[in-house]
Amino acid sequence: MQYLPIFTKLDNKPVLVVGGGDVALRKARAFLKARADVTIVAPEFCHELLEAEQDGEVTLIKDYFNESHLAGKMLVIAATDVESVNNTVFELANQHNIFVNVVDDQPKCSFIFPSIVDRDPITIAISSAGTAPVLARRLREKLETLIPQHIGPLATLVGSFRDKVKARFKHFADRRQFWESVFDSSVVSKVQVGNTEAATEQLHEMLDAKAEPEGEVYVIGAGPGDPELLTLKALQLMQQADVVVYDYLVSDEIMDLVRRDADLICVGKRLNYHSVKQEDTNQMLVDLAKQGKKVCRIKGGDPFIYGRGGEEVQVLKAHDVRYQIVPGITAAAGCSAYAGIPLTHRDHAQAIQFVTGHCKKDGQELDWQGLAKPNQTLAIYMGVIKSPHIQAKLLEHGRSASTPVAIVENGTRKNQRVVRTELGQLAEQIEAHEIVSPALLIIGEVAALHEELAWFGQSAQISSFAQPLTDVA
Repeated sequence: MQYLPIFTKLDNKPVLVVGGGDVALRKARAFLKARADVTIVAPEFCHELLEAEQDGEVTLIKDYFNESHLAGKMLVIAATDVESVNNTVFELANQHNIFVNVVDDQPKCSFIFPSIVDRDPITIAISSAGTAPVLARRLREKLETLIPQHIGPLATLVGSFRDKVKARFKHFADRRQFWESVFDSSVVSKVQVGNTEAATEQLHEMLDAKAEPEGEVYVIGAGPGDPELLTLKALQLMQQADVVVYDYLVSDEIMDLVRRDADLICVGKRLNYHSVKQEDTNQMLVDLAKQGKKVCRIKGGDPFIYGRGGEEVQVLKAHDVRYQIVPGITAAAGCSAYAGIPLTHRDHAQAIQFVTGHCKKDGQELDWQGLAKPNQTLAIYMGVIKSPHIQAKLLEHGRSASTPVAIVENGTRKNQRVVRTELGQLAEQIEAHEIVSPALLIIGEVAALHEELAWFGQSAQISSFAQPLTDVA
């Protein structure tokens, strides 16, 4: 961290701007917005600064900068177009231990101006430490489109209740849950339409109501790995959870997005090693919810496609636990797209079947006759270990040995790898390339399109994270 992000209260604090042009005007306006006591020194001033002095907003000193102008100042800006003057301001300010910013000269800045999203009293500051101001601005533009204008009045309202809530709830966890319930209630919509009186009345009612924490479980699909494939709802609920129960298939980048102070519990399953039995996981979700906690049960892919989400939700329902289900991009959709393989195509595949290579013990054998039909795509989850059996059964029931196959390892992630082969060589190629989980098998004529349509990792991609929503057509 090159700069410590802090918010400084400048009410009536003395600050100095050196320079009398448009840049100095822009910096002075930023200080005035923070209600600072602004002095500007320069041999000449632009018309707007002269008007600001007439209005009593700033103090102008018509002079060349010298050391005496720093006396008693808290912050100083050098905003001239004379490099020697800017250097002098920087050196003298440092000698006096005064924070200084030389405009457009990052090495000569002991503080910097971030890009700001202003929803007073909510303020969001974005900084690139002076290295990429245009990128910081574009991130601000994206946030501007995402954060509604009523957030400021909402923050002002709830801030007026802060002491009352502290008196009502002695424990931090109870206060946090109360505020979560407020922000999930119609208090927000009342503020949004300007009905602050009704919102205030509802807040009083919620504060006086008997506290009965009610737990809930969010069963969330995290997708195949790329954090930008998360749904907005998944991200919002991940940020609200008190406890996060997760599997090994959830990528580290996605786990970095959960609430920082949430408790993390891993119940992942790997070949021949189950850290927590499924029955114990089911009971854990029930127990945590009964304790009044908001539980995020996050799974790789989609929870209802080979994710045992249905089993867990059945147990929650049986114990009268509230739950929400948030679908995710399943591995077949995500991995095939990132490999440039359309799962259906008018010329090659009119149907698709999702299959798991890891069935329940003593489970029913797959319909190999149906799976071996031509003109369809098989997307086989967890099929690496069973690939010799899968290969043999499909060949036995009539699928051609030359049928195209794609093996997508770590699909949608930075280390994605795609191995193209044919059905007759499937098991051999998995062993030769040392394929590891997670990996998806795509069997069918569409797999051959990988060479033509592959895009991920082939060239620099425009990241949606860096692309402001305002640029989207």
